[in-house]
Amino acid sequence: MANLGKKLIQAIKDKGNKLEGEMSFFEHLEALRWHLIRAALAIVVFSGVSFAYYDQIFSGIIMAPAHTSFWTYRMMCGMGDFFQSILPSIFKAKDFCVNSIDIQLINTEMAGQFTLQINSSLMIGLVLGIPYLFWELWRFIKPALHEKERKAASGFVFYASLLFLLGVLFGYYIITPLSLRFLAGYKVSDSIQNLFSIDSYLSSVSTLTLATGVVFQLPILVYIVASLGFLTPKLMRSSRRYAIVIILIIAAVVTPTPDALTMTVVAIPLFVLYELSIVVAGVVERRRKAKELAS
Repeated sequence: MANLGKKLIQAIKDKGNKLEGEMSFFEHLEALRWHLIRAALAIVVFSGVSFAYYDQIFSGIIMAPAHTSFWTYRMMCGMGDFFQSILPSIFKAKDFCVNSIDIQLINTEMAGQFTLQINSSLMIGLVLGIPYLFWELWRFIKPALHEKERKAASGFVFYASLLFLLGVLFGYYIITPLSLRFLAGYKVSDSIQNLFSIDSYLSSVSTLTLATGVVFQLPILVYIVASLGFLTPKLMRSSRRYAIVIILIIAAVVTPTPDALTMTVVAIPLFVLYELSIVVAGVVERRRKAKELAS
């Protein structure tokens, strides 16, 4: 009877510990939910501001790559002049200058233009709200880290936001105009006229821009995986040839144009990011070895 009583008490204790663990788990889920809700509200606020100032955003940001006065086209023309002054027999300025971009947008749906304003405002709000989302995620993860881990990862929000914004700018100022220039002028036959829907244009601009911002998170991803011990700089160096193939595939997927120039322009910063990731993995490995020696 005494043994039965002990077993019953132990069972009650085990059940209590289990319930405590389950409550802790659900409390973490609740905390994560509120972090995500606050991030979503920030994105909604940025989207509302974008919606209010949509006239300036539409003409100055969304449609800017479709005009020859865009910064990228002017820089290309300036590069043409520079190369022509150095090697006039090889380079011609007119080959670099973009004199016209024939993009004619049409709306085929009753609520198409209203939907365009909402979707593009949400896209601008998402880009502006991503750094705040990173900060909320950091606030959620931070309490679970030790003091040394907090110090090692203290720059997560800054570096993740910086890489994302650099990727967005690279996608907007480099990939998007080069892609639009190629696709707008590409014709299978002169008898076919290119008329692009507003949804197709917005989808192309936003996809190219956001996809590049996500790809630029490679060093952050490498830092996390290397911290878990699954990735080393030695492995990344030995896998460089495979990484080159993967980078070229990513460049081909990100850029909808088959010309080698655009793919090369996209691939070069990805190569730089990969080499930077090797450095990041090396730093993580040195810290891990120093920690092992100290213990």
